[in-house]
Amino acid sequence: MASRLLLSTSTPLLLPSPRGSVATPSLRYPPSLAFPKPFRSPNLWRPSSNCLRFFGRTHDRGTSIGGAEPESPIPQETPFGEDSAAFDPGQQKFSSWAYFTAILGAVLVALDVLWISPSTGFGTVYIDAVSRLSERPEVVLLMLIFIFAIVHSGLASLRDDGEKLIGERVYRVLFAGVSLPLAVSAVVYFINHQYDGTQLWQLQNVFGLHELVWFSSFVSFFFLYPSTFNLLEVAAVDKPKMHLWETGIMRITRHPQMVGQVIWCLAHTLWIGNTVAVATSVGLIAHHIYGVWNGDRRLAVRYGEAFEVLKSRTSVIPFAAILDGRQKLPKDYYKEFIRLPYLTITILTLGTYLAHPLMQAFSFRLHW
Repeated sequence: MASRLLLSTSTPLLLPSPRGSVATPSLRYPPSLAFPKPFRSPNLWRPSSNCLRFFGRTHDRGTSIGGAEPESPIPQETPFGEDSAAFDPGQQKFSSWAYFTAILGAVLVALDVLWISPSTGFGTVYIDAVSRLSERPEVVLLMLIFIFAIVHSGLASLRDDGEKLIGERVYRVLFAGVSLPLAVSAVVYFINHQYDGTQLWQLQNVFGLHELVWFSSFVSFFFLYPSTFNLLEVAAVDKPKMHLWETGIMRITRHPQMVGQVIWCLAHTLWIGNTVAVATSVGLIAHHIYGVWNGDRRLAVRYGEAFEVLKSRTSVIPFAAILDGRQKLPKDYYKEFIRLPYLTITILTLGTYLAHPLMQAFSFRLHW
């Protein structure tokens, strides 16, 4: 299955910052935490006491959120963070999705004309320039991934300052406009050269391996796509935000894109078994390991103690917070997946698998 290579917004082991190395700002909550829509509660304020409640937790006024409060244990099954993948058809506007469709069409046309098309785009020039640095496809692919990682993570790190300077929507357009062509280049180059390089093992005839790789790839896409829970924000139709998700896949791991990329890389490296696959996996996993650290750092800077509470209830390693009791799954946990975004992921994943021949034919025509 073709990789969701590099398109993670932006998504290893946690690399924690030393305590105090990141200045902790005053407590800030995103709007959806301050005014919780998915988890409205009439007990948000309790008039009978000098306490404030956040999603079922009681906090004395004047004390830090997440501090020791033995008289009011935190119900771990009640989300502190935002409800991920929530989609209410009644809240949708036809005009917003019309804008989304128009923007998507314009982006695809611009990508083709300015980057992909051999006659008008700069993609071929870019690939040729990088390819001249080495005759080994593994090395070229690593350089393509490295260039993307520097640009993608660099722009993500500059997001706060950039949004203050030019606004959230304009910065999202800049971020996507620079990152997308570089990602497409790496994806196409991988498809065209995935069976080049030195063969290290050949296991494709092993009974059940194809099914294992297919299932692993299918599962990986459920982890890879949570960054696109709100497509209207991705396309800058809605004002882009940094979210503190906690439900759905986020209960399993706070960094699902990293987990999904690792699963995809291991499955495809096992199947292909050559140096190109190994180099691709090393580059992508390294990029996502950095993304784990950088993502947590950015959320800590923006939300301070609110993020520390969410961090204490979730884990980077899948299921770790659940196994040690910091995250308790509700009895109806499965309902957090019976939602339109996850259904869309299922359809797109199956469509991607069936479209493999078309993707390969398109990539081969570019001669990258």
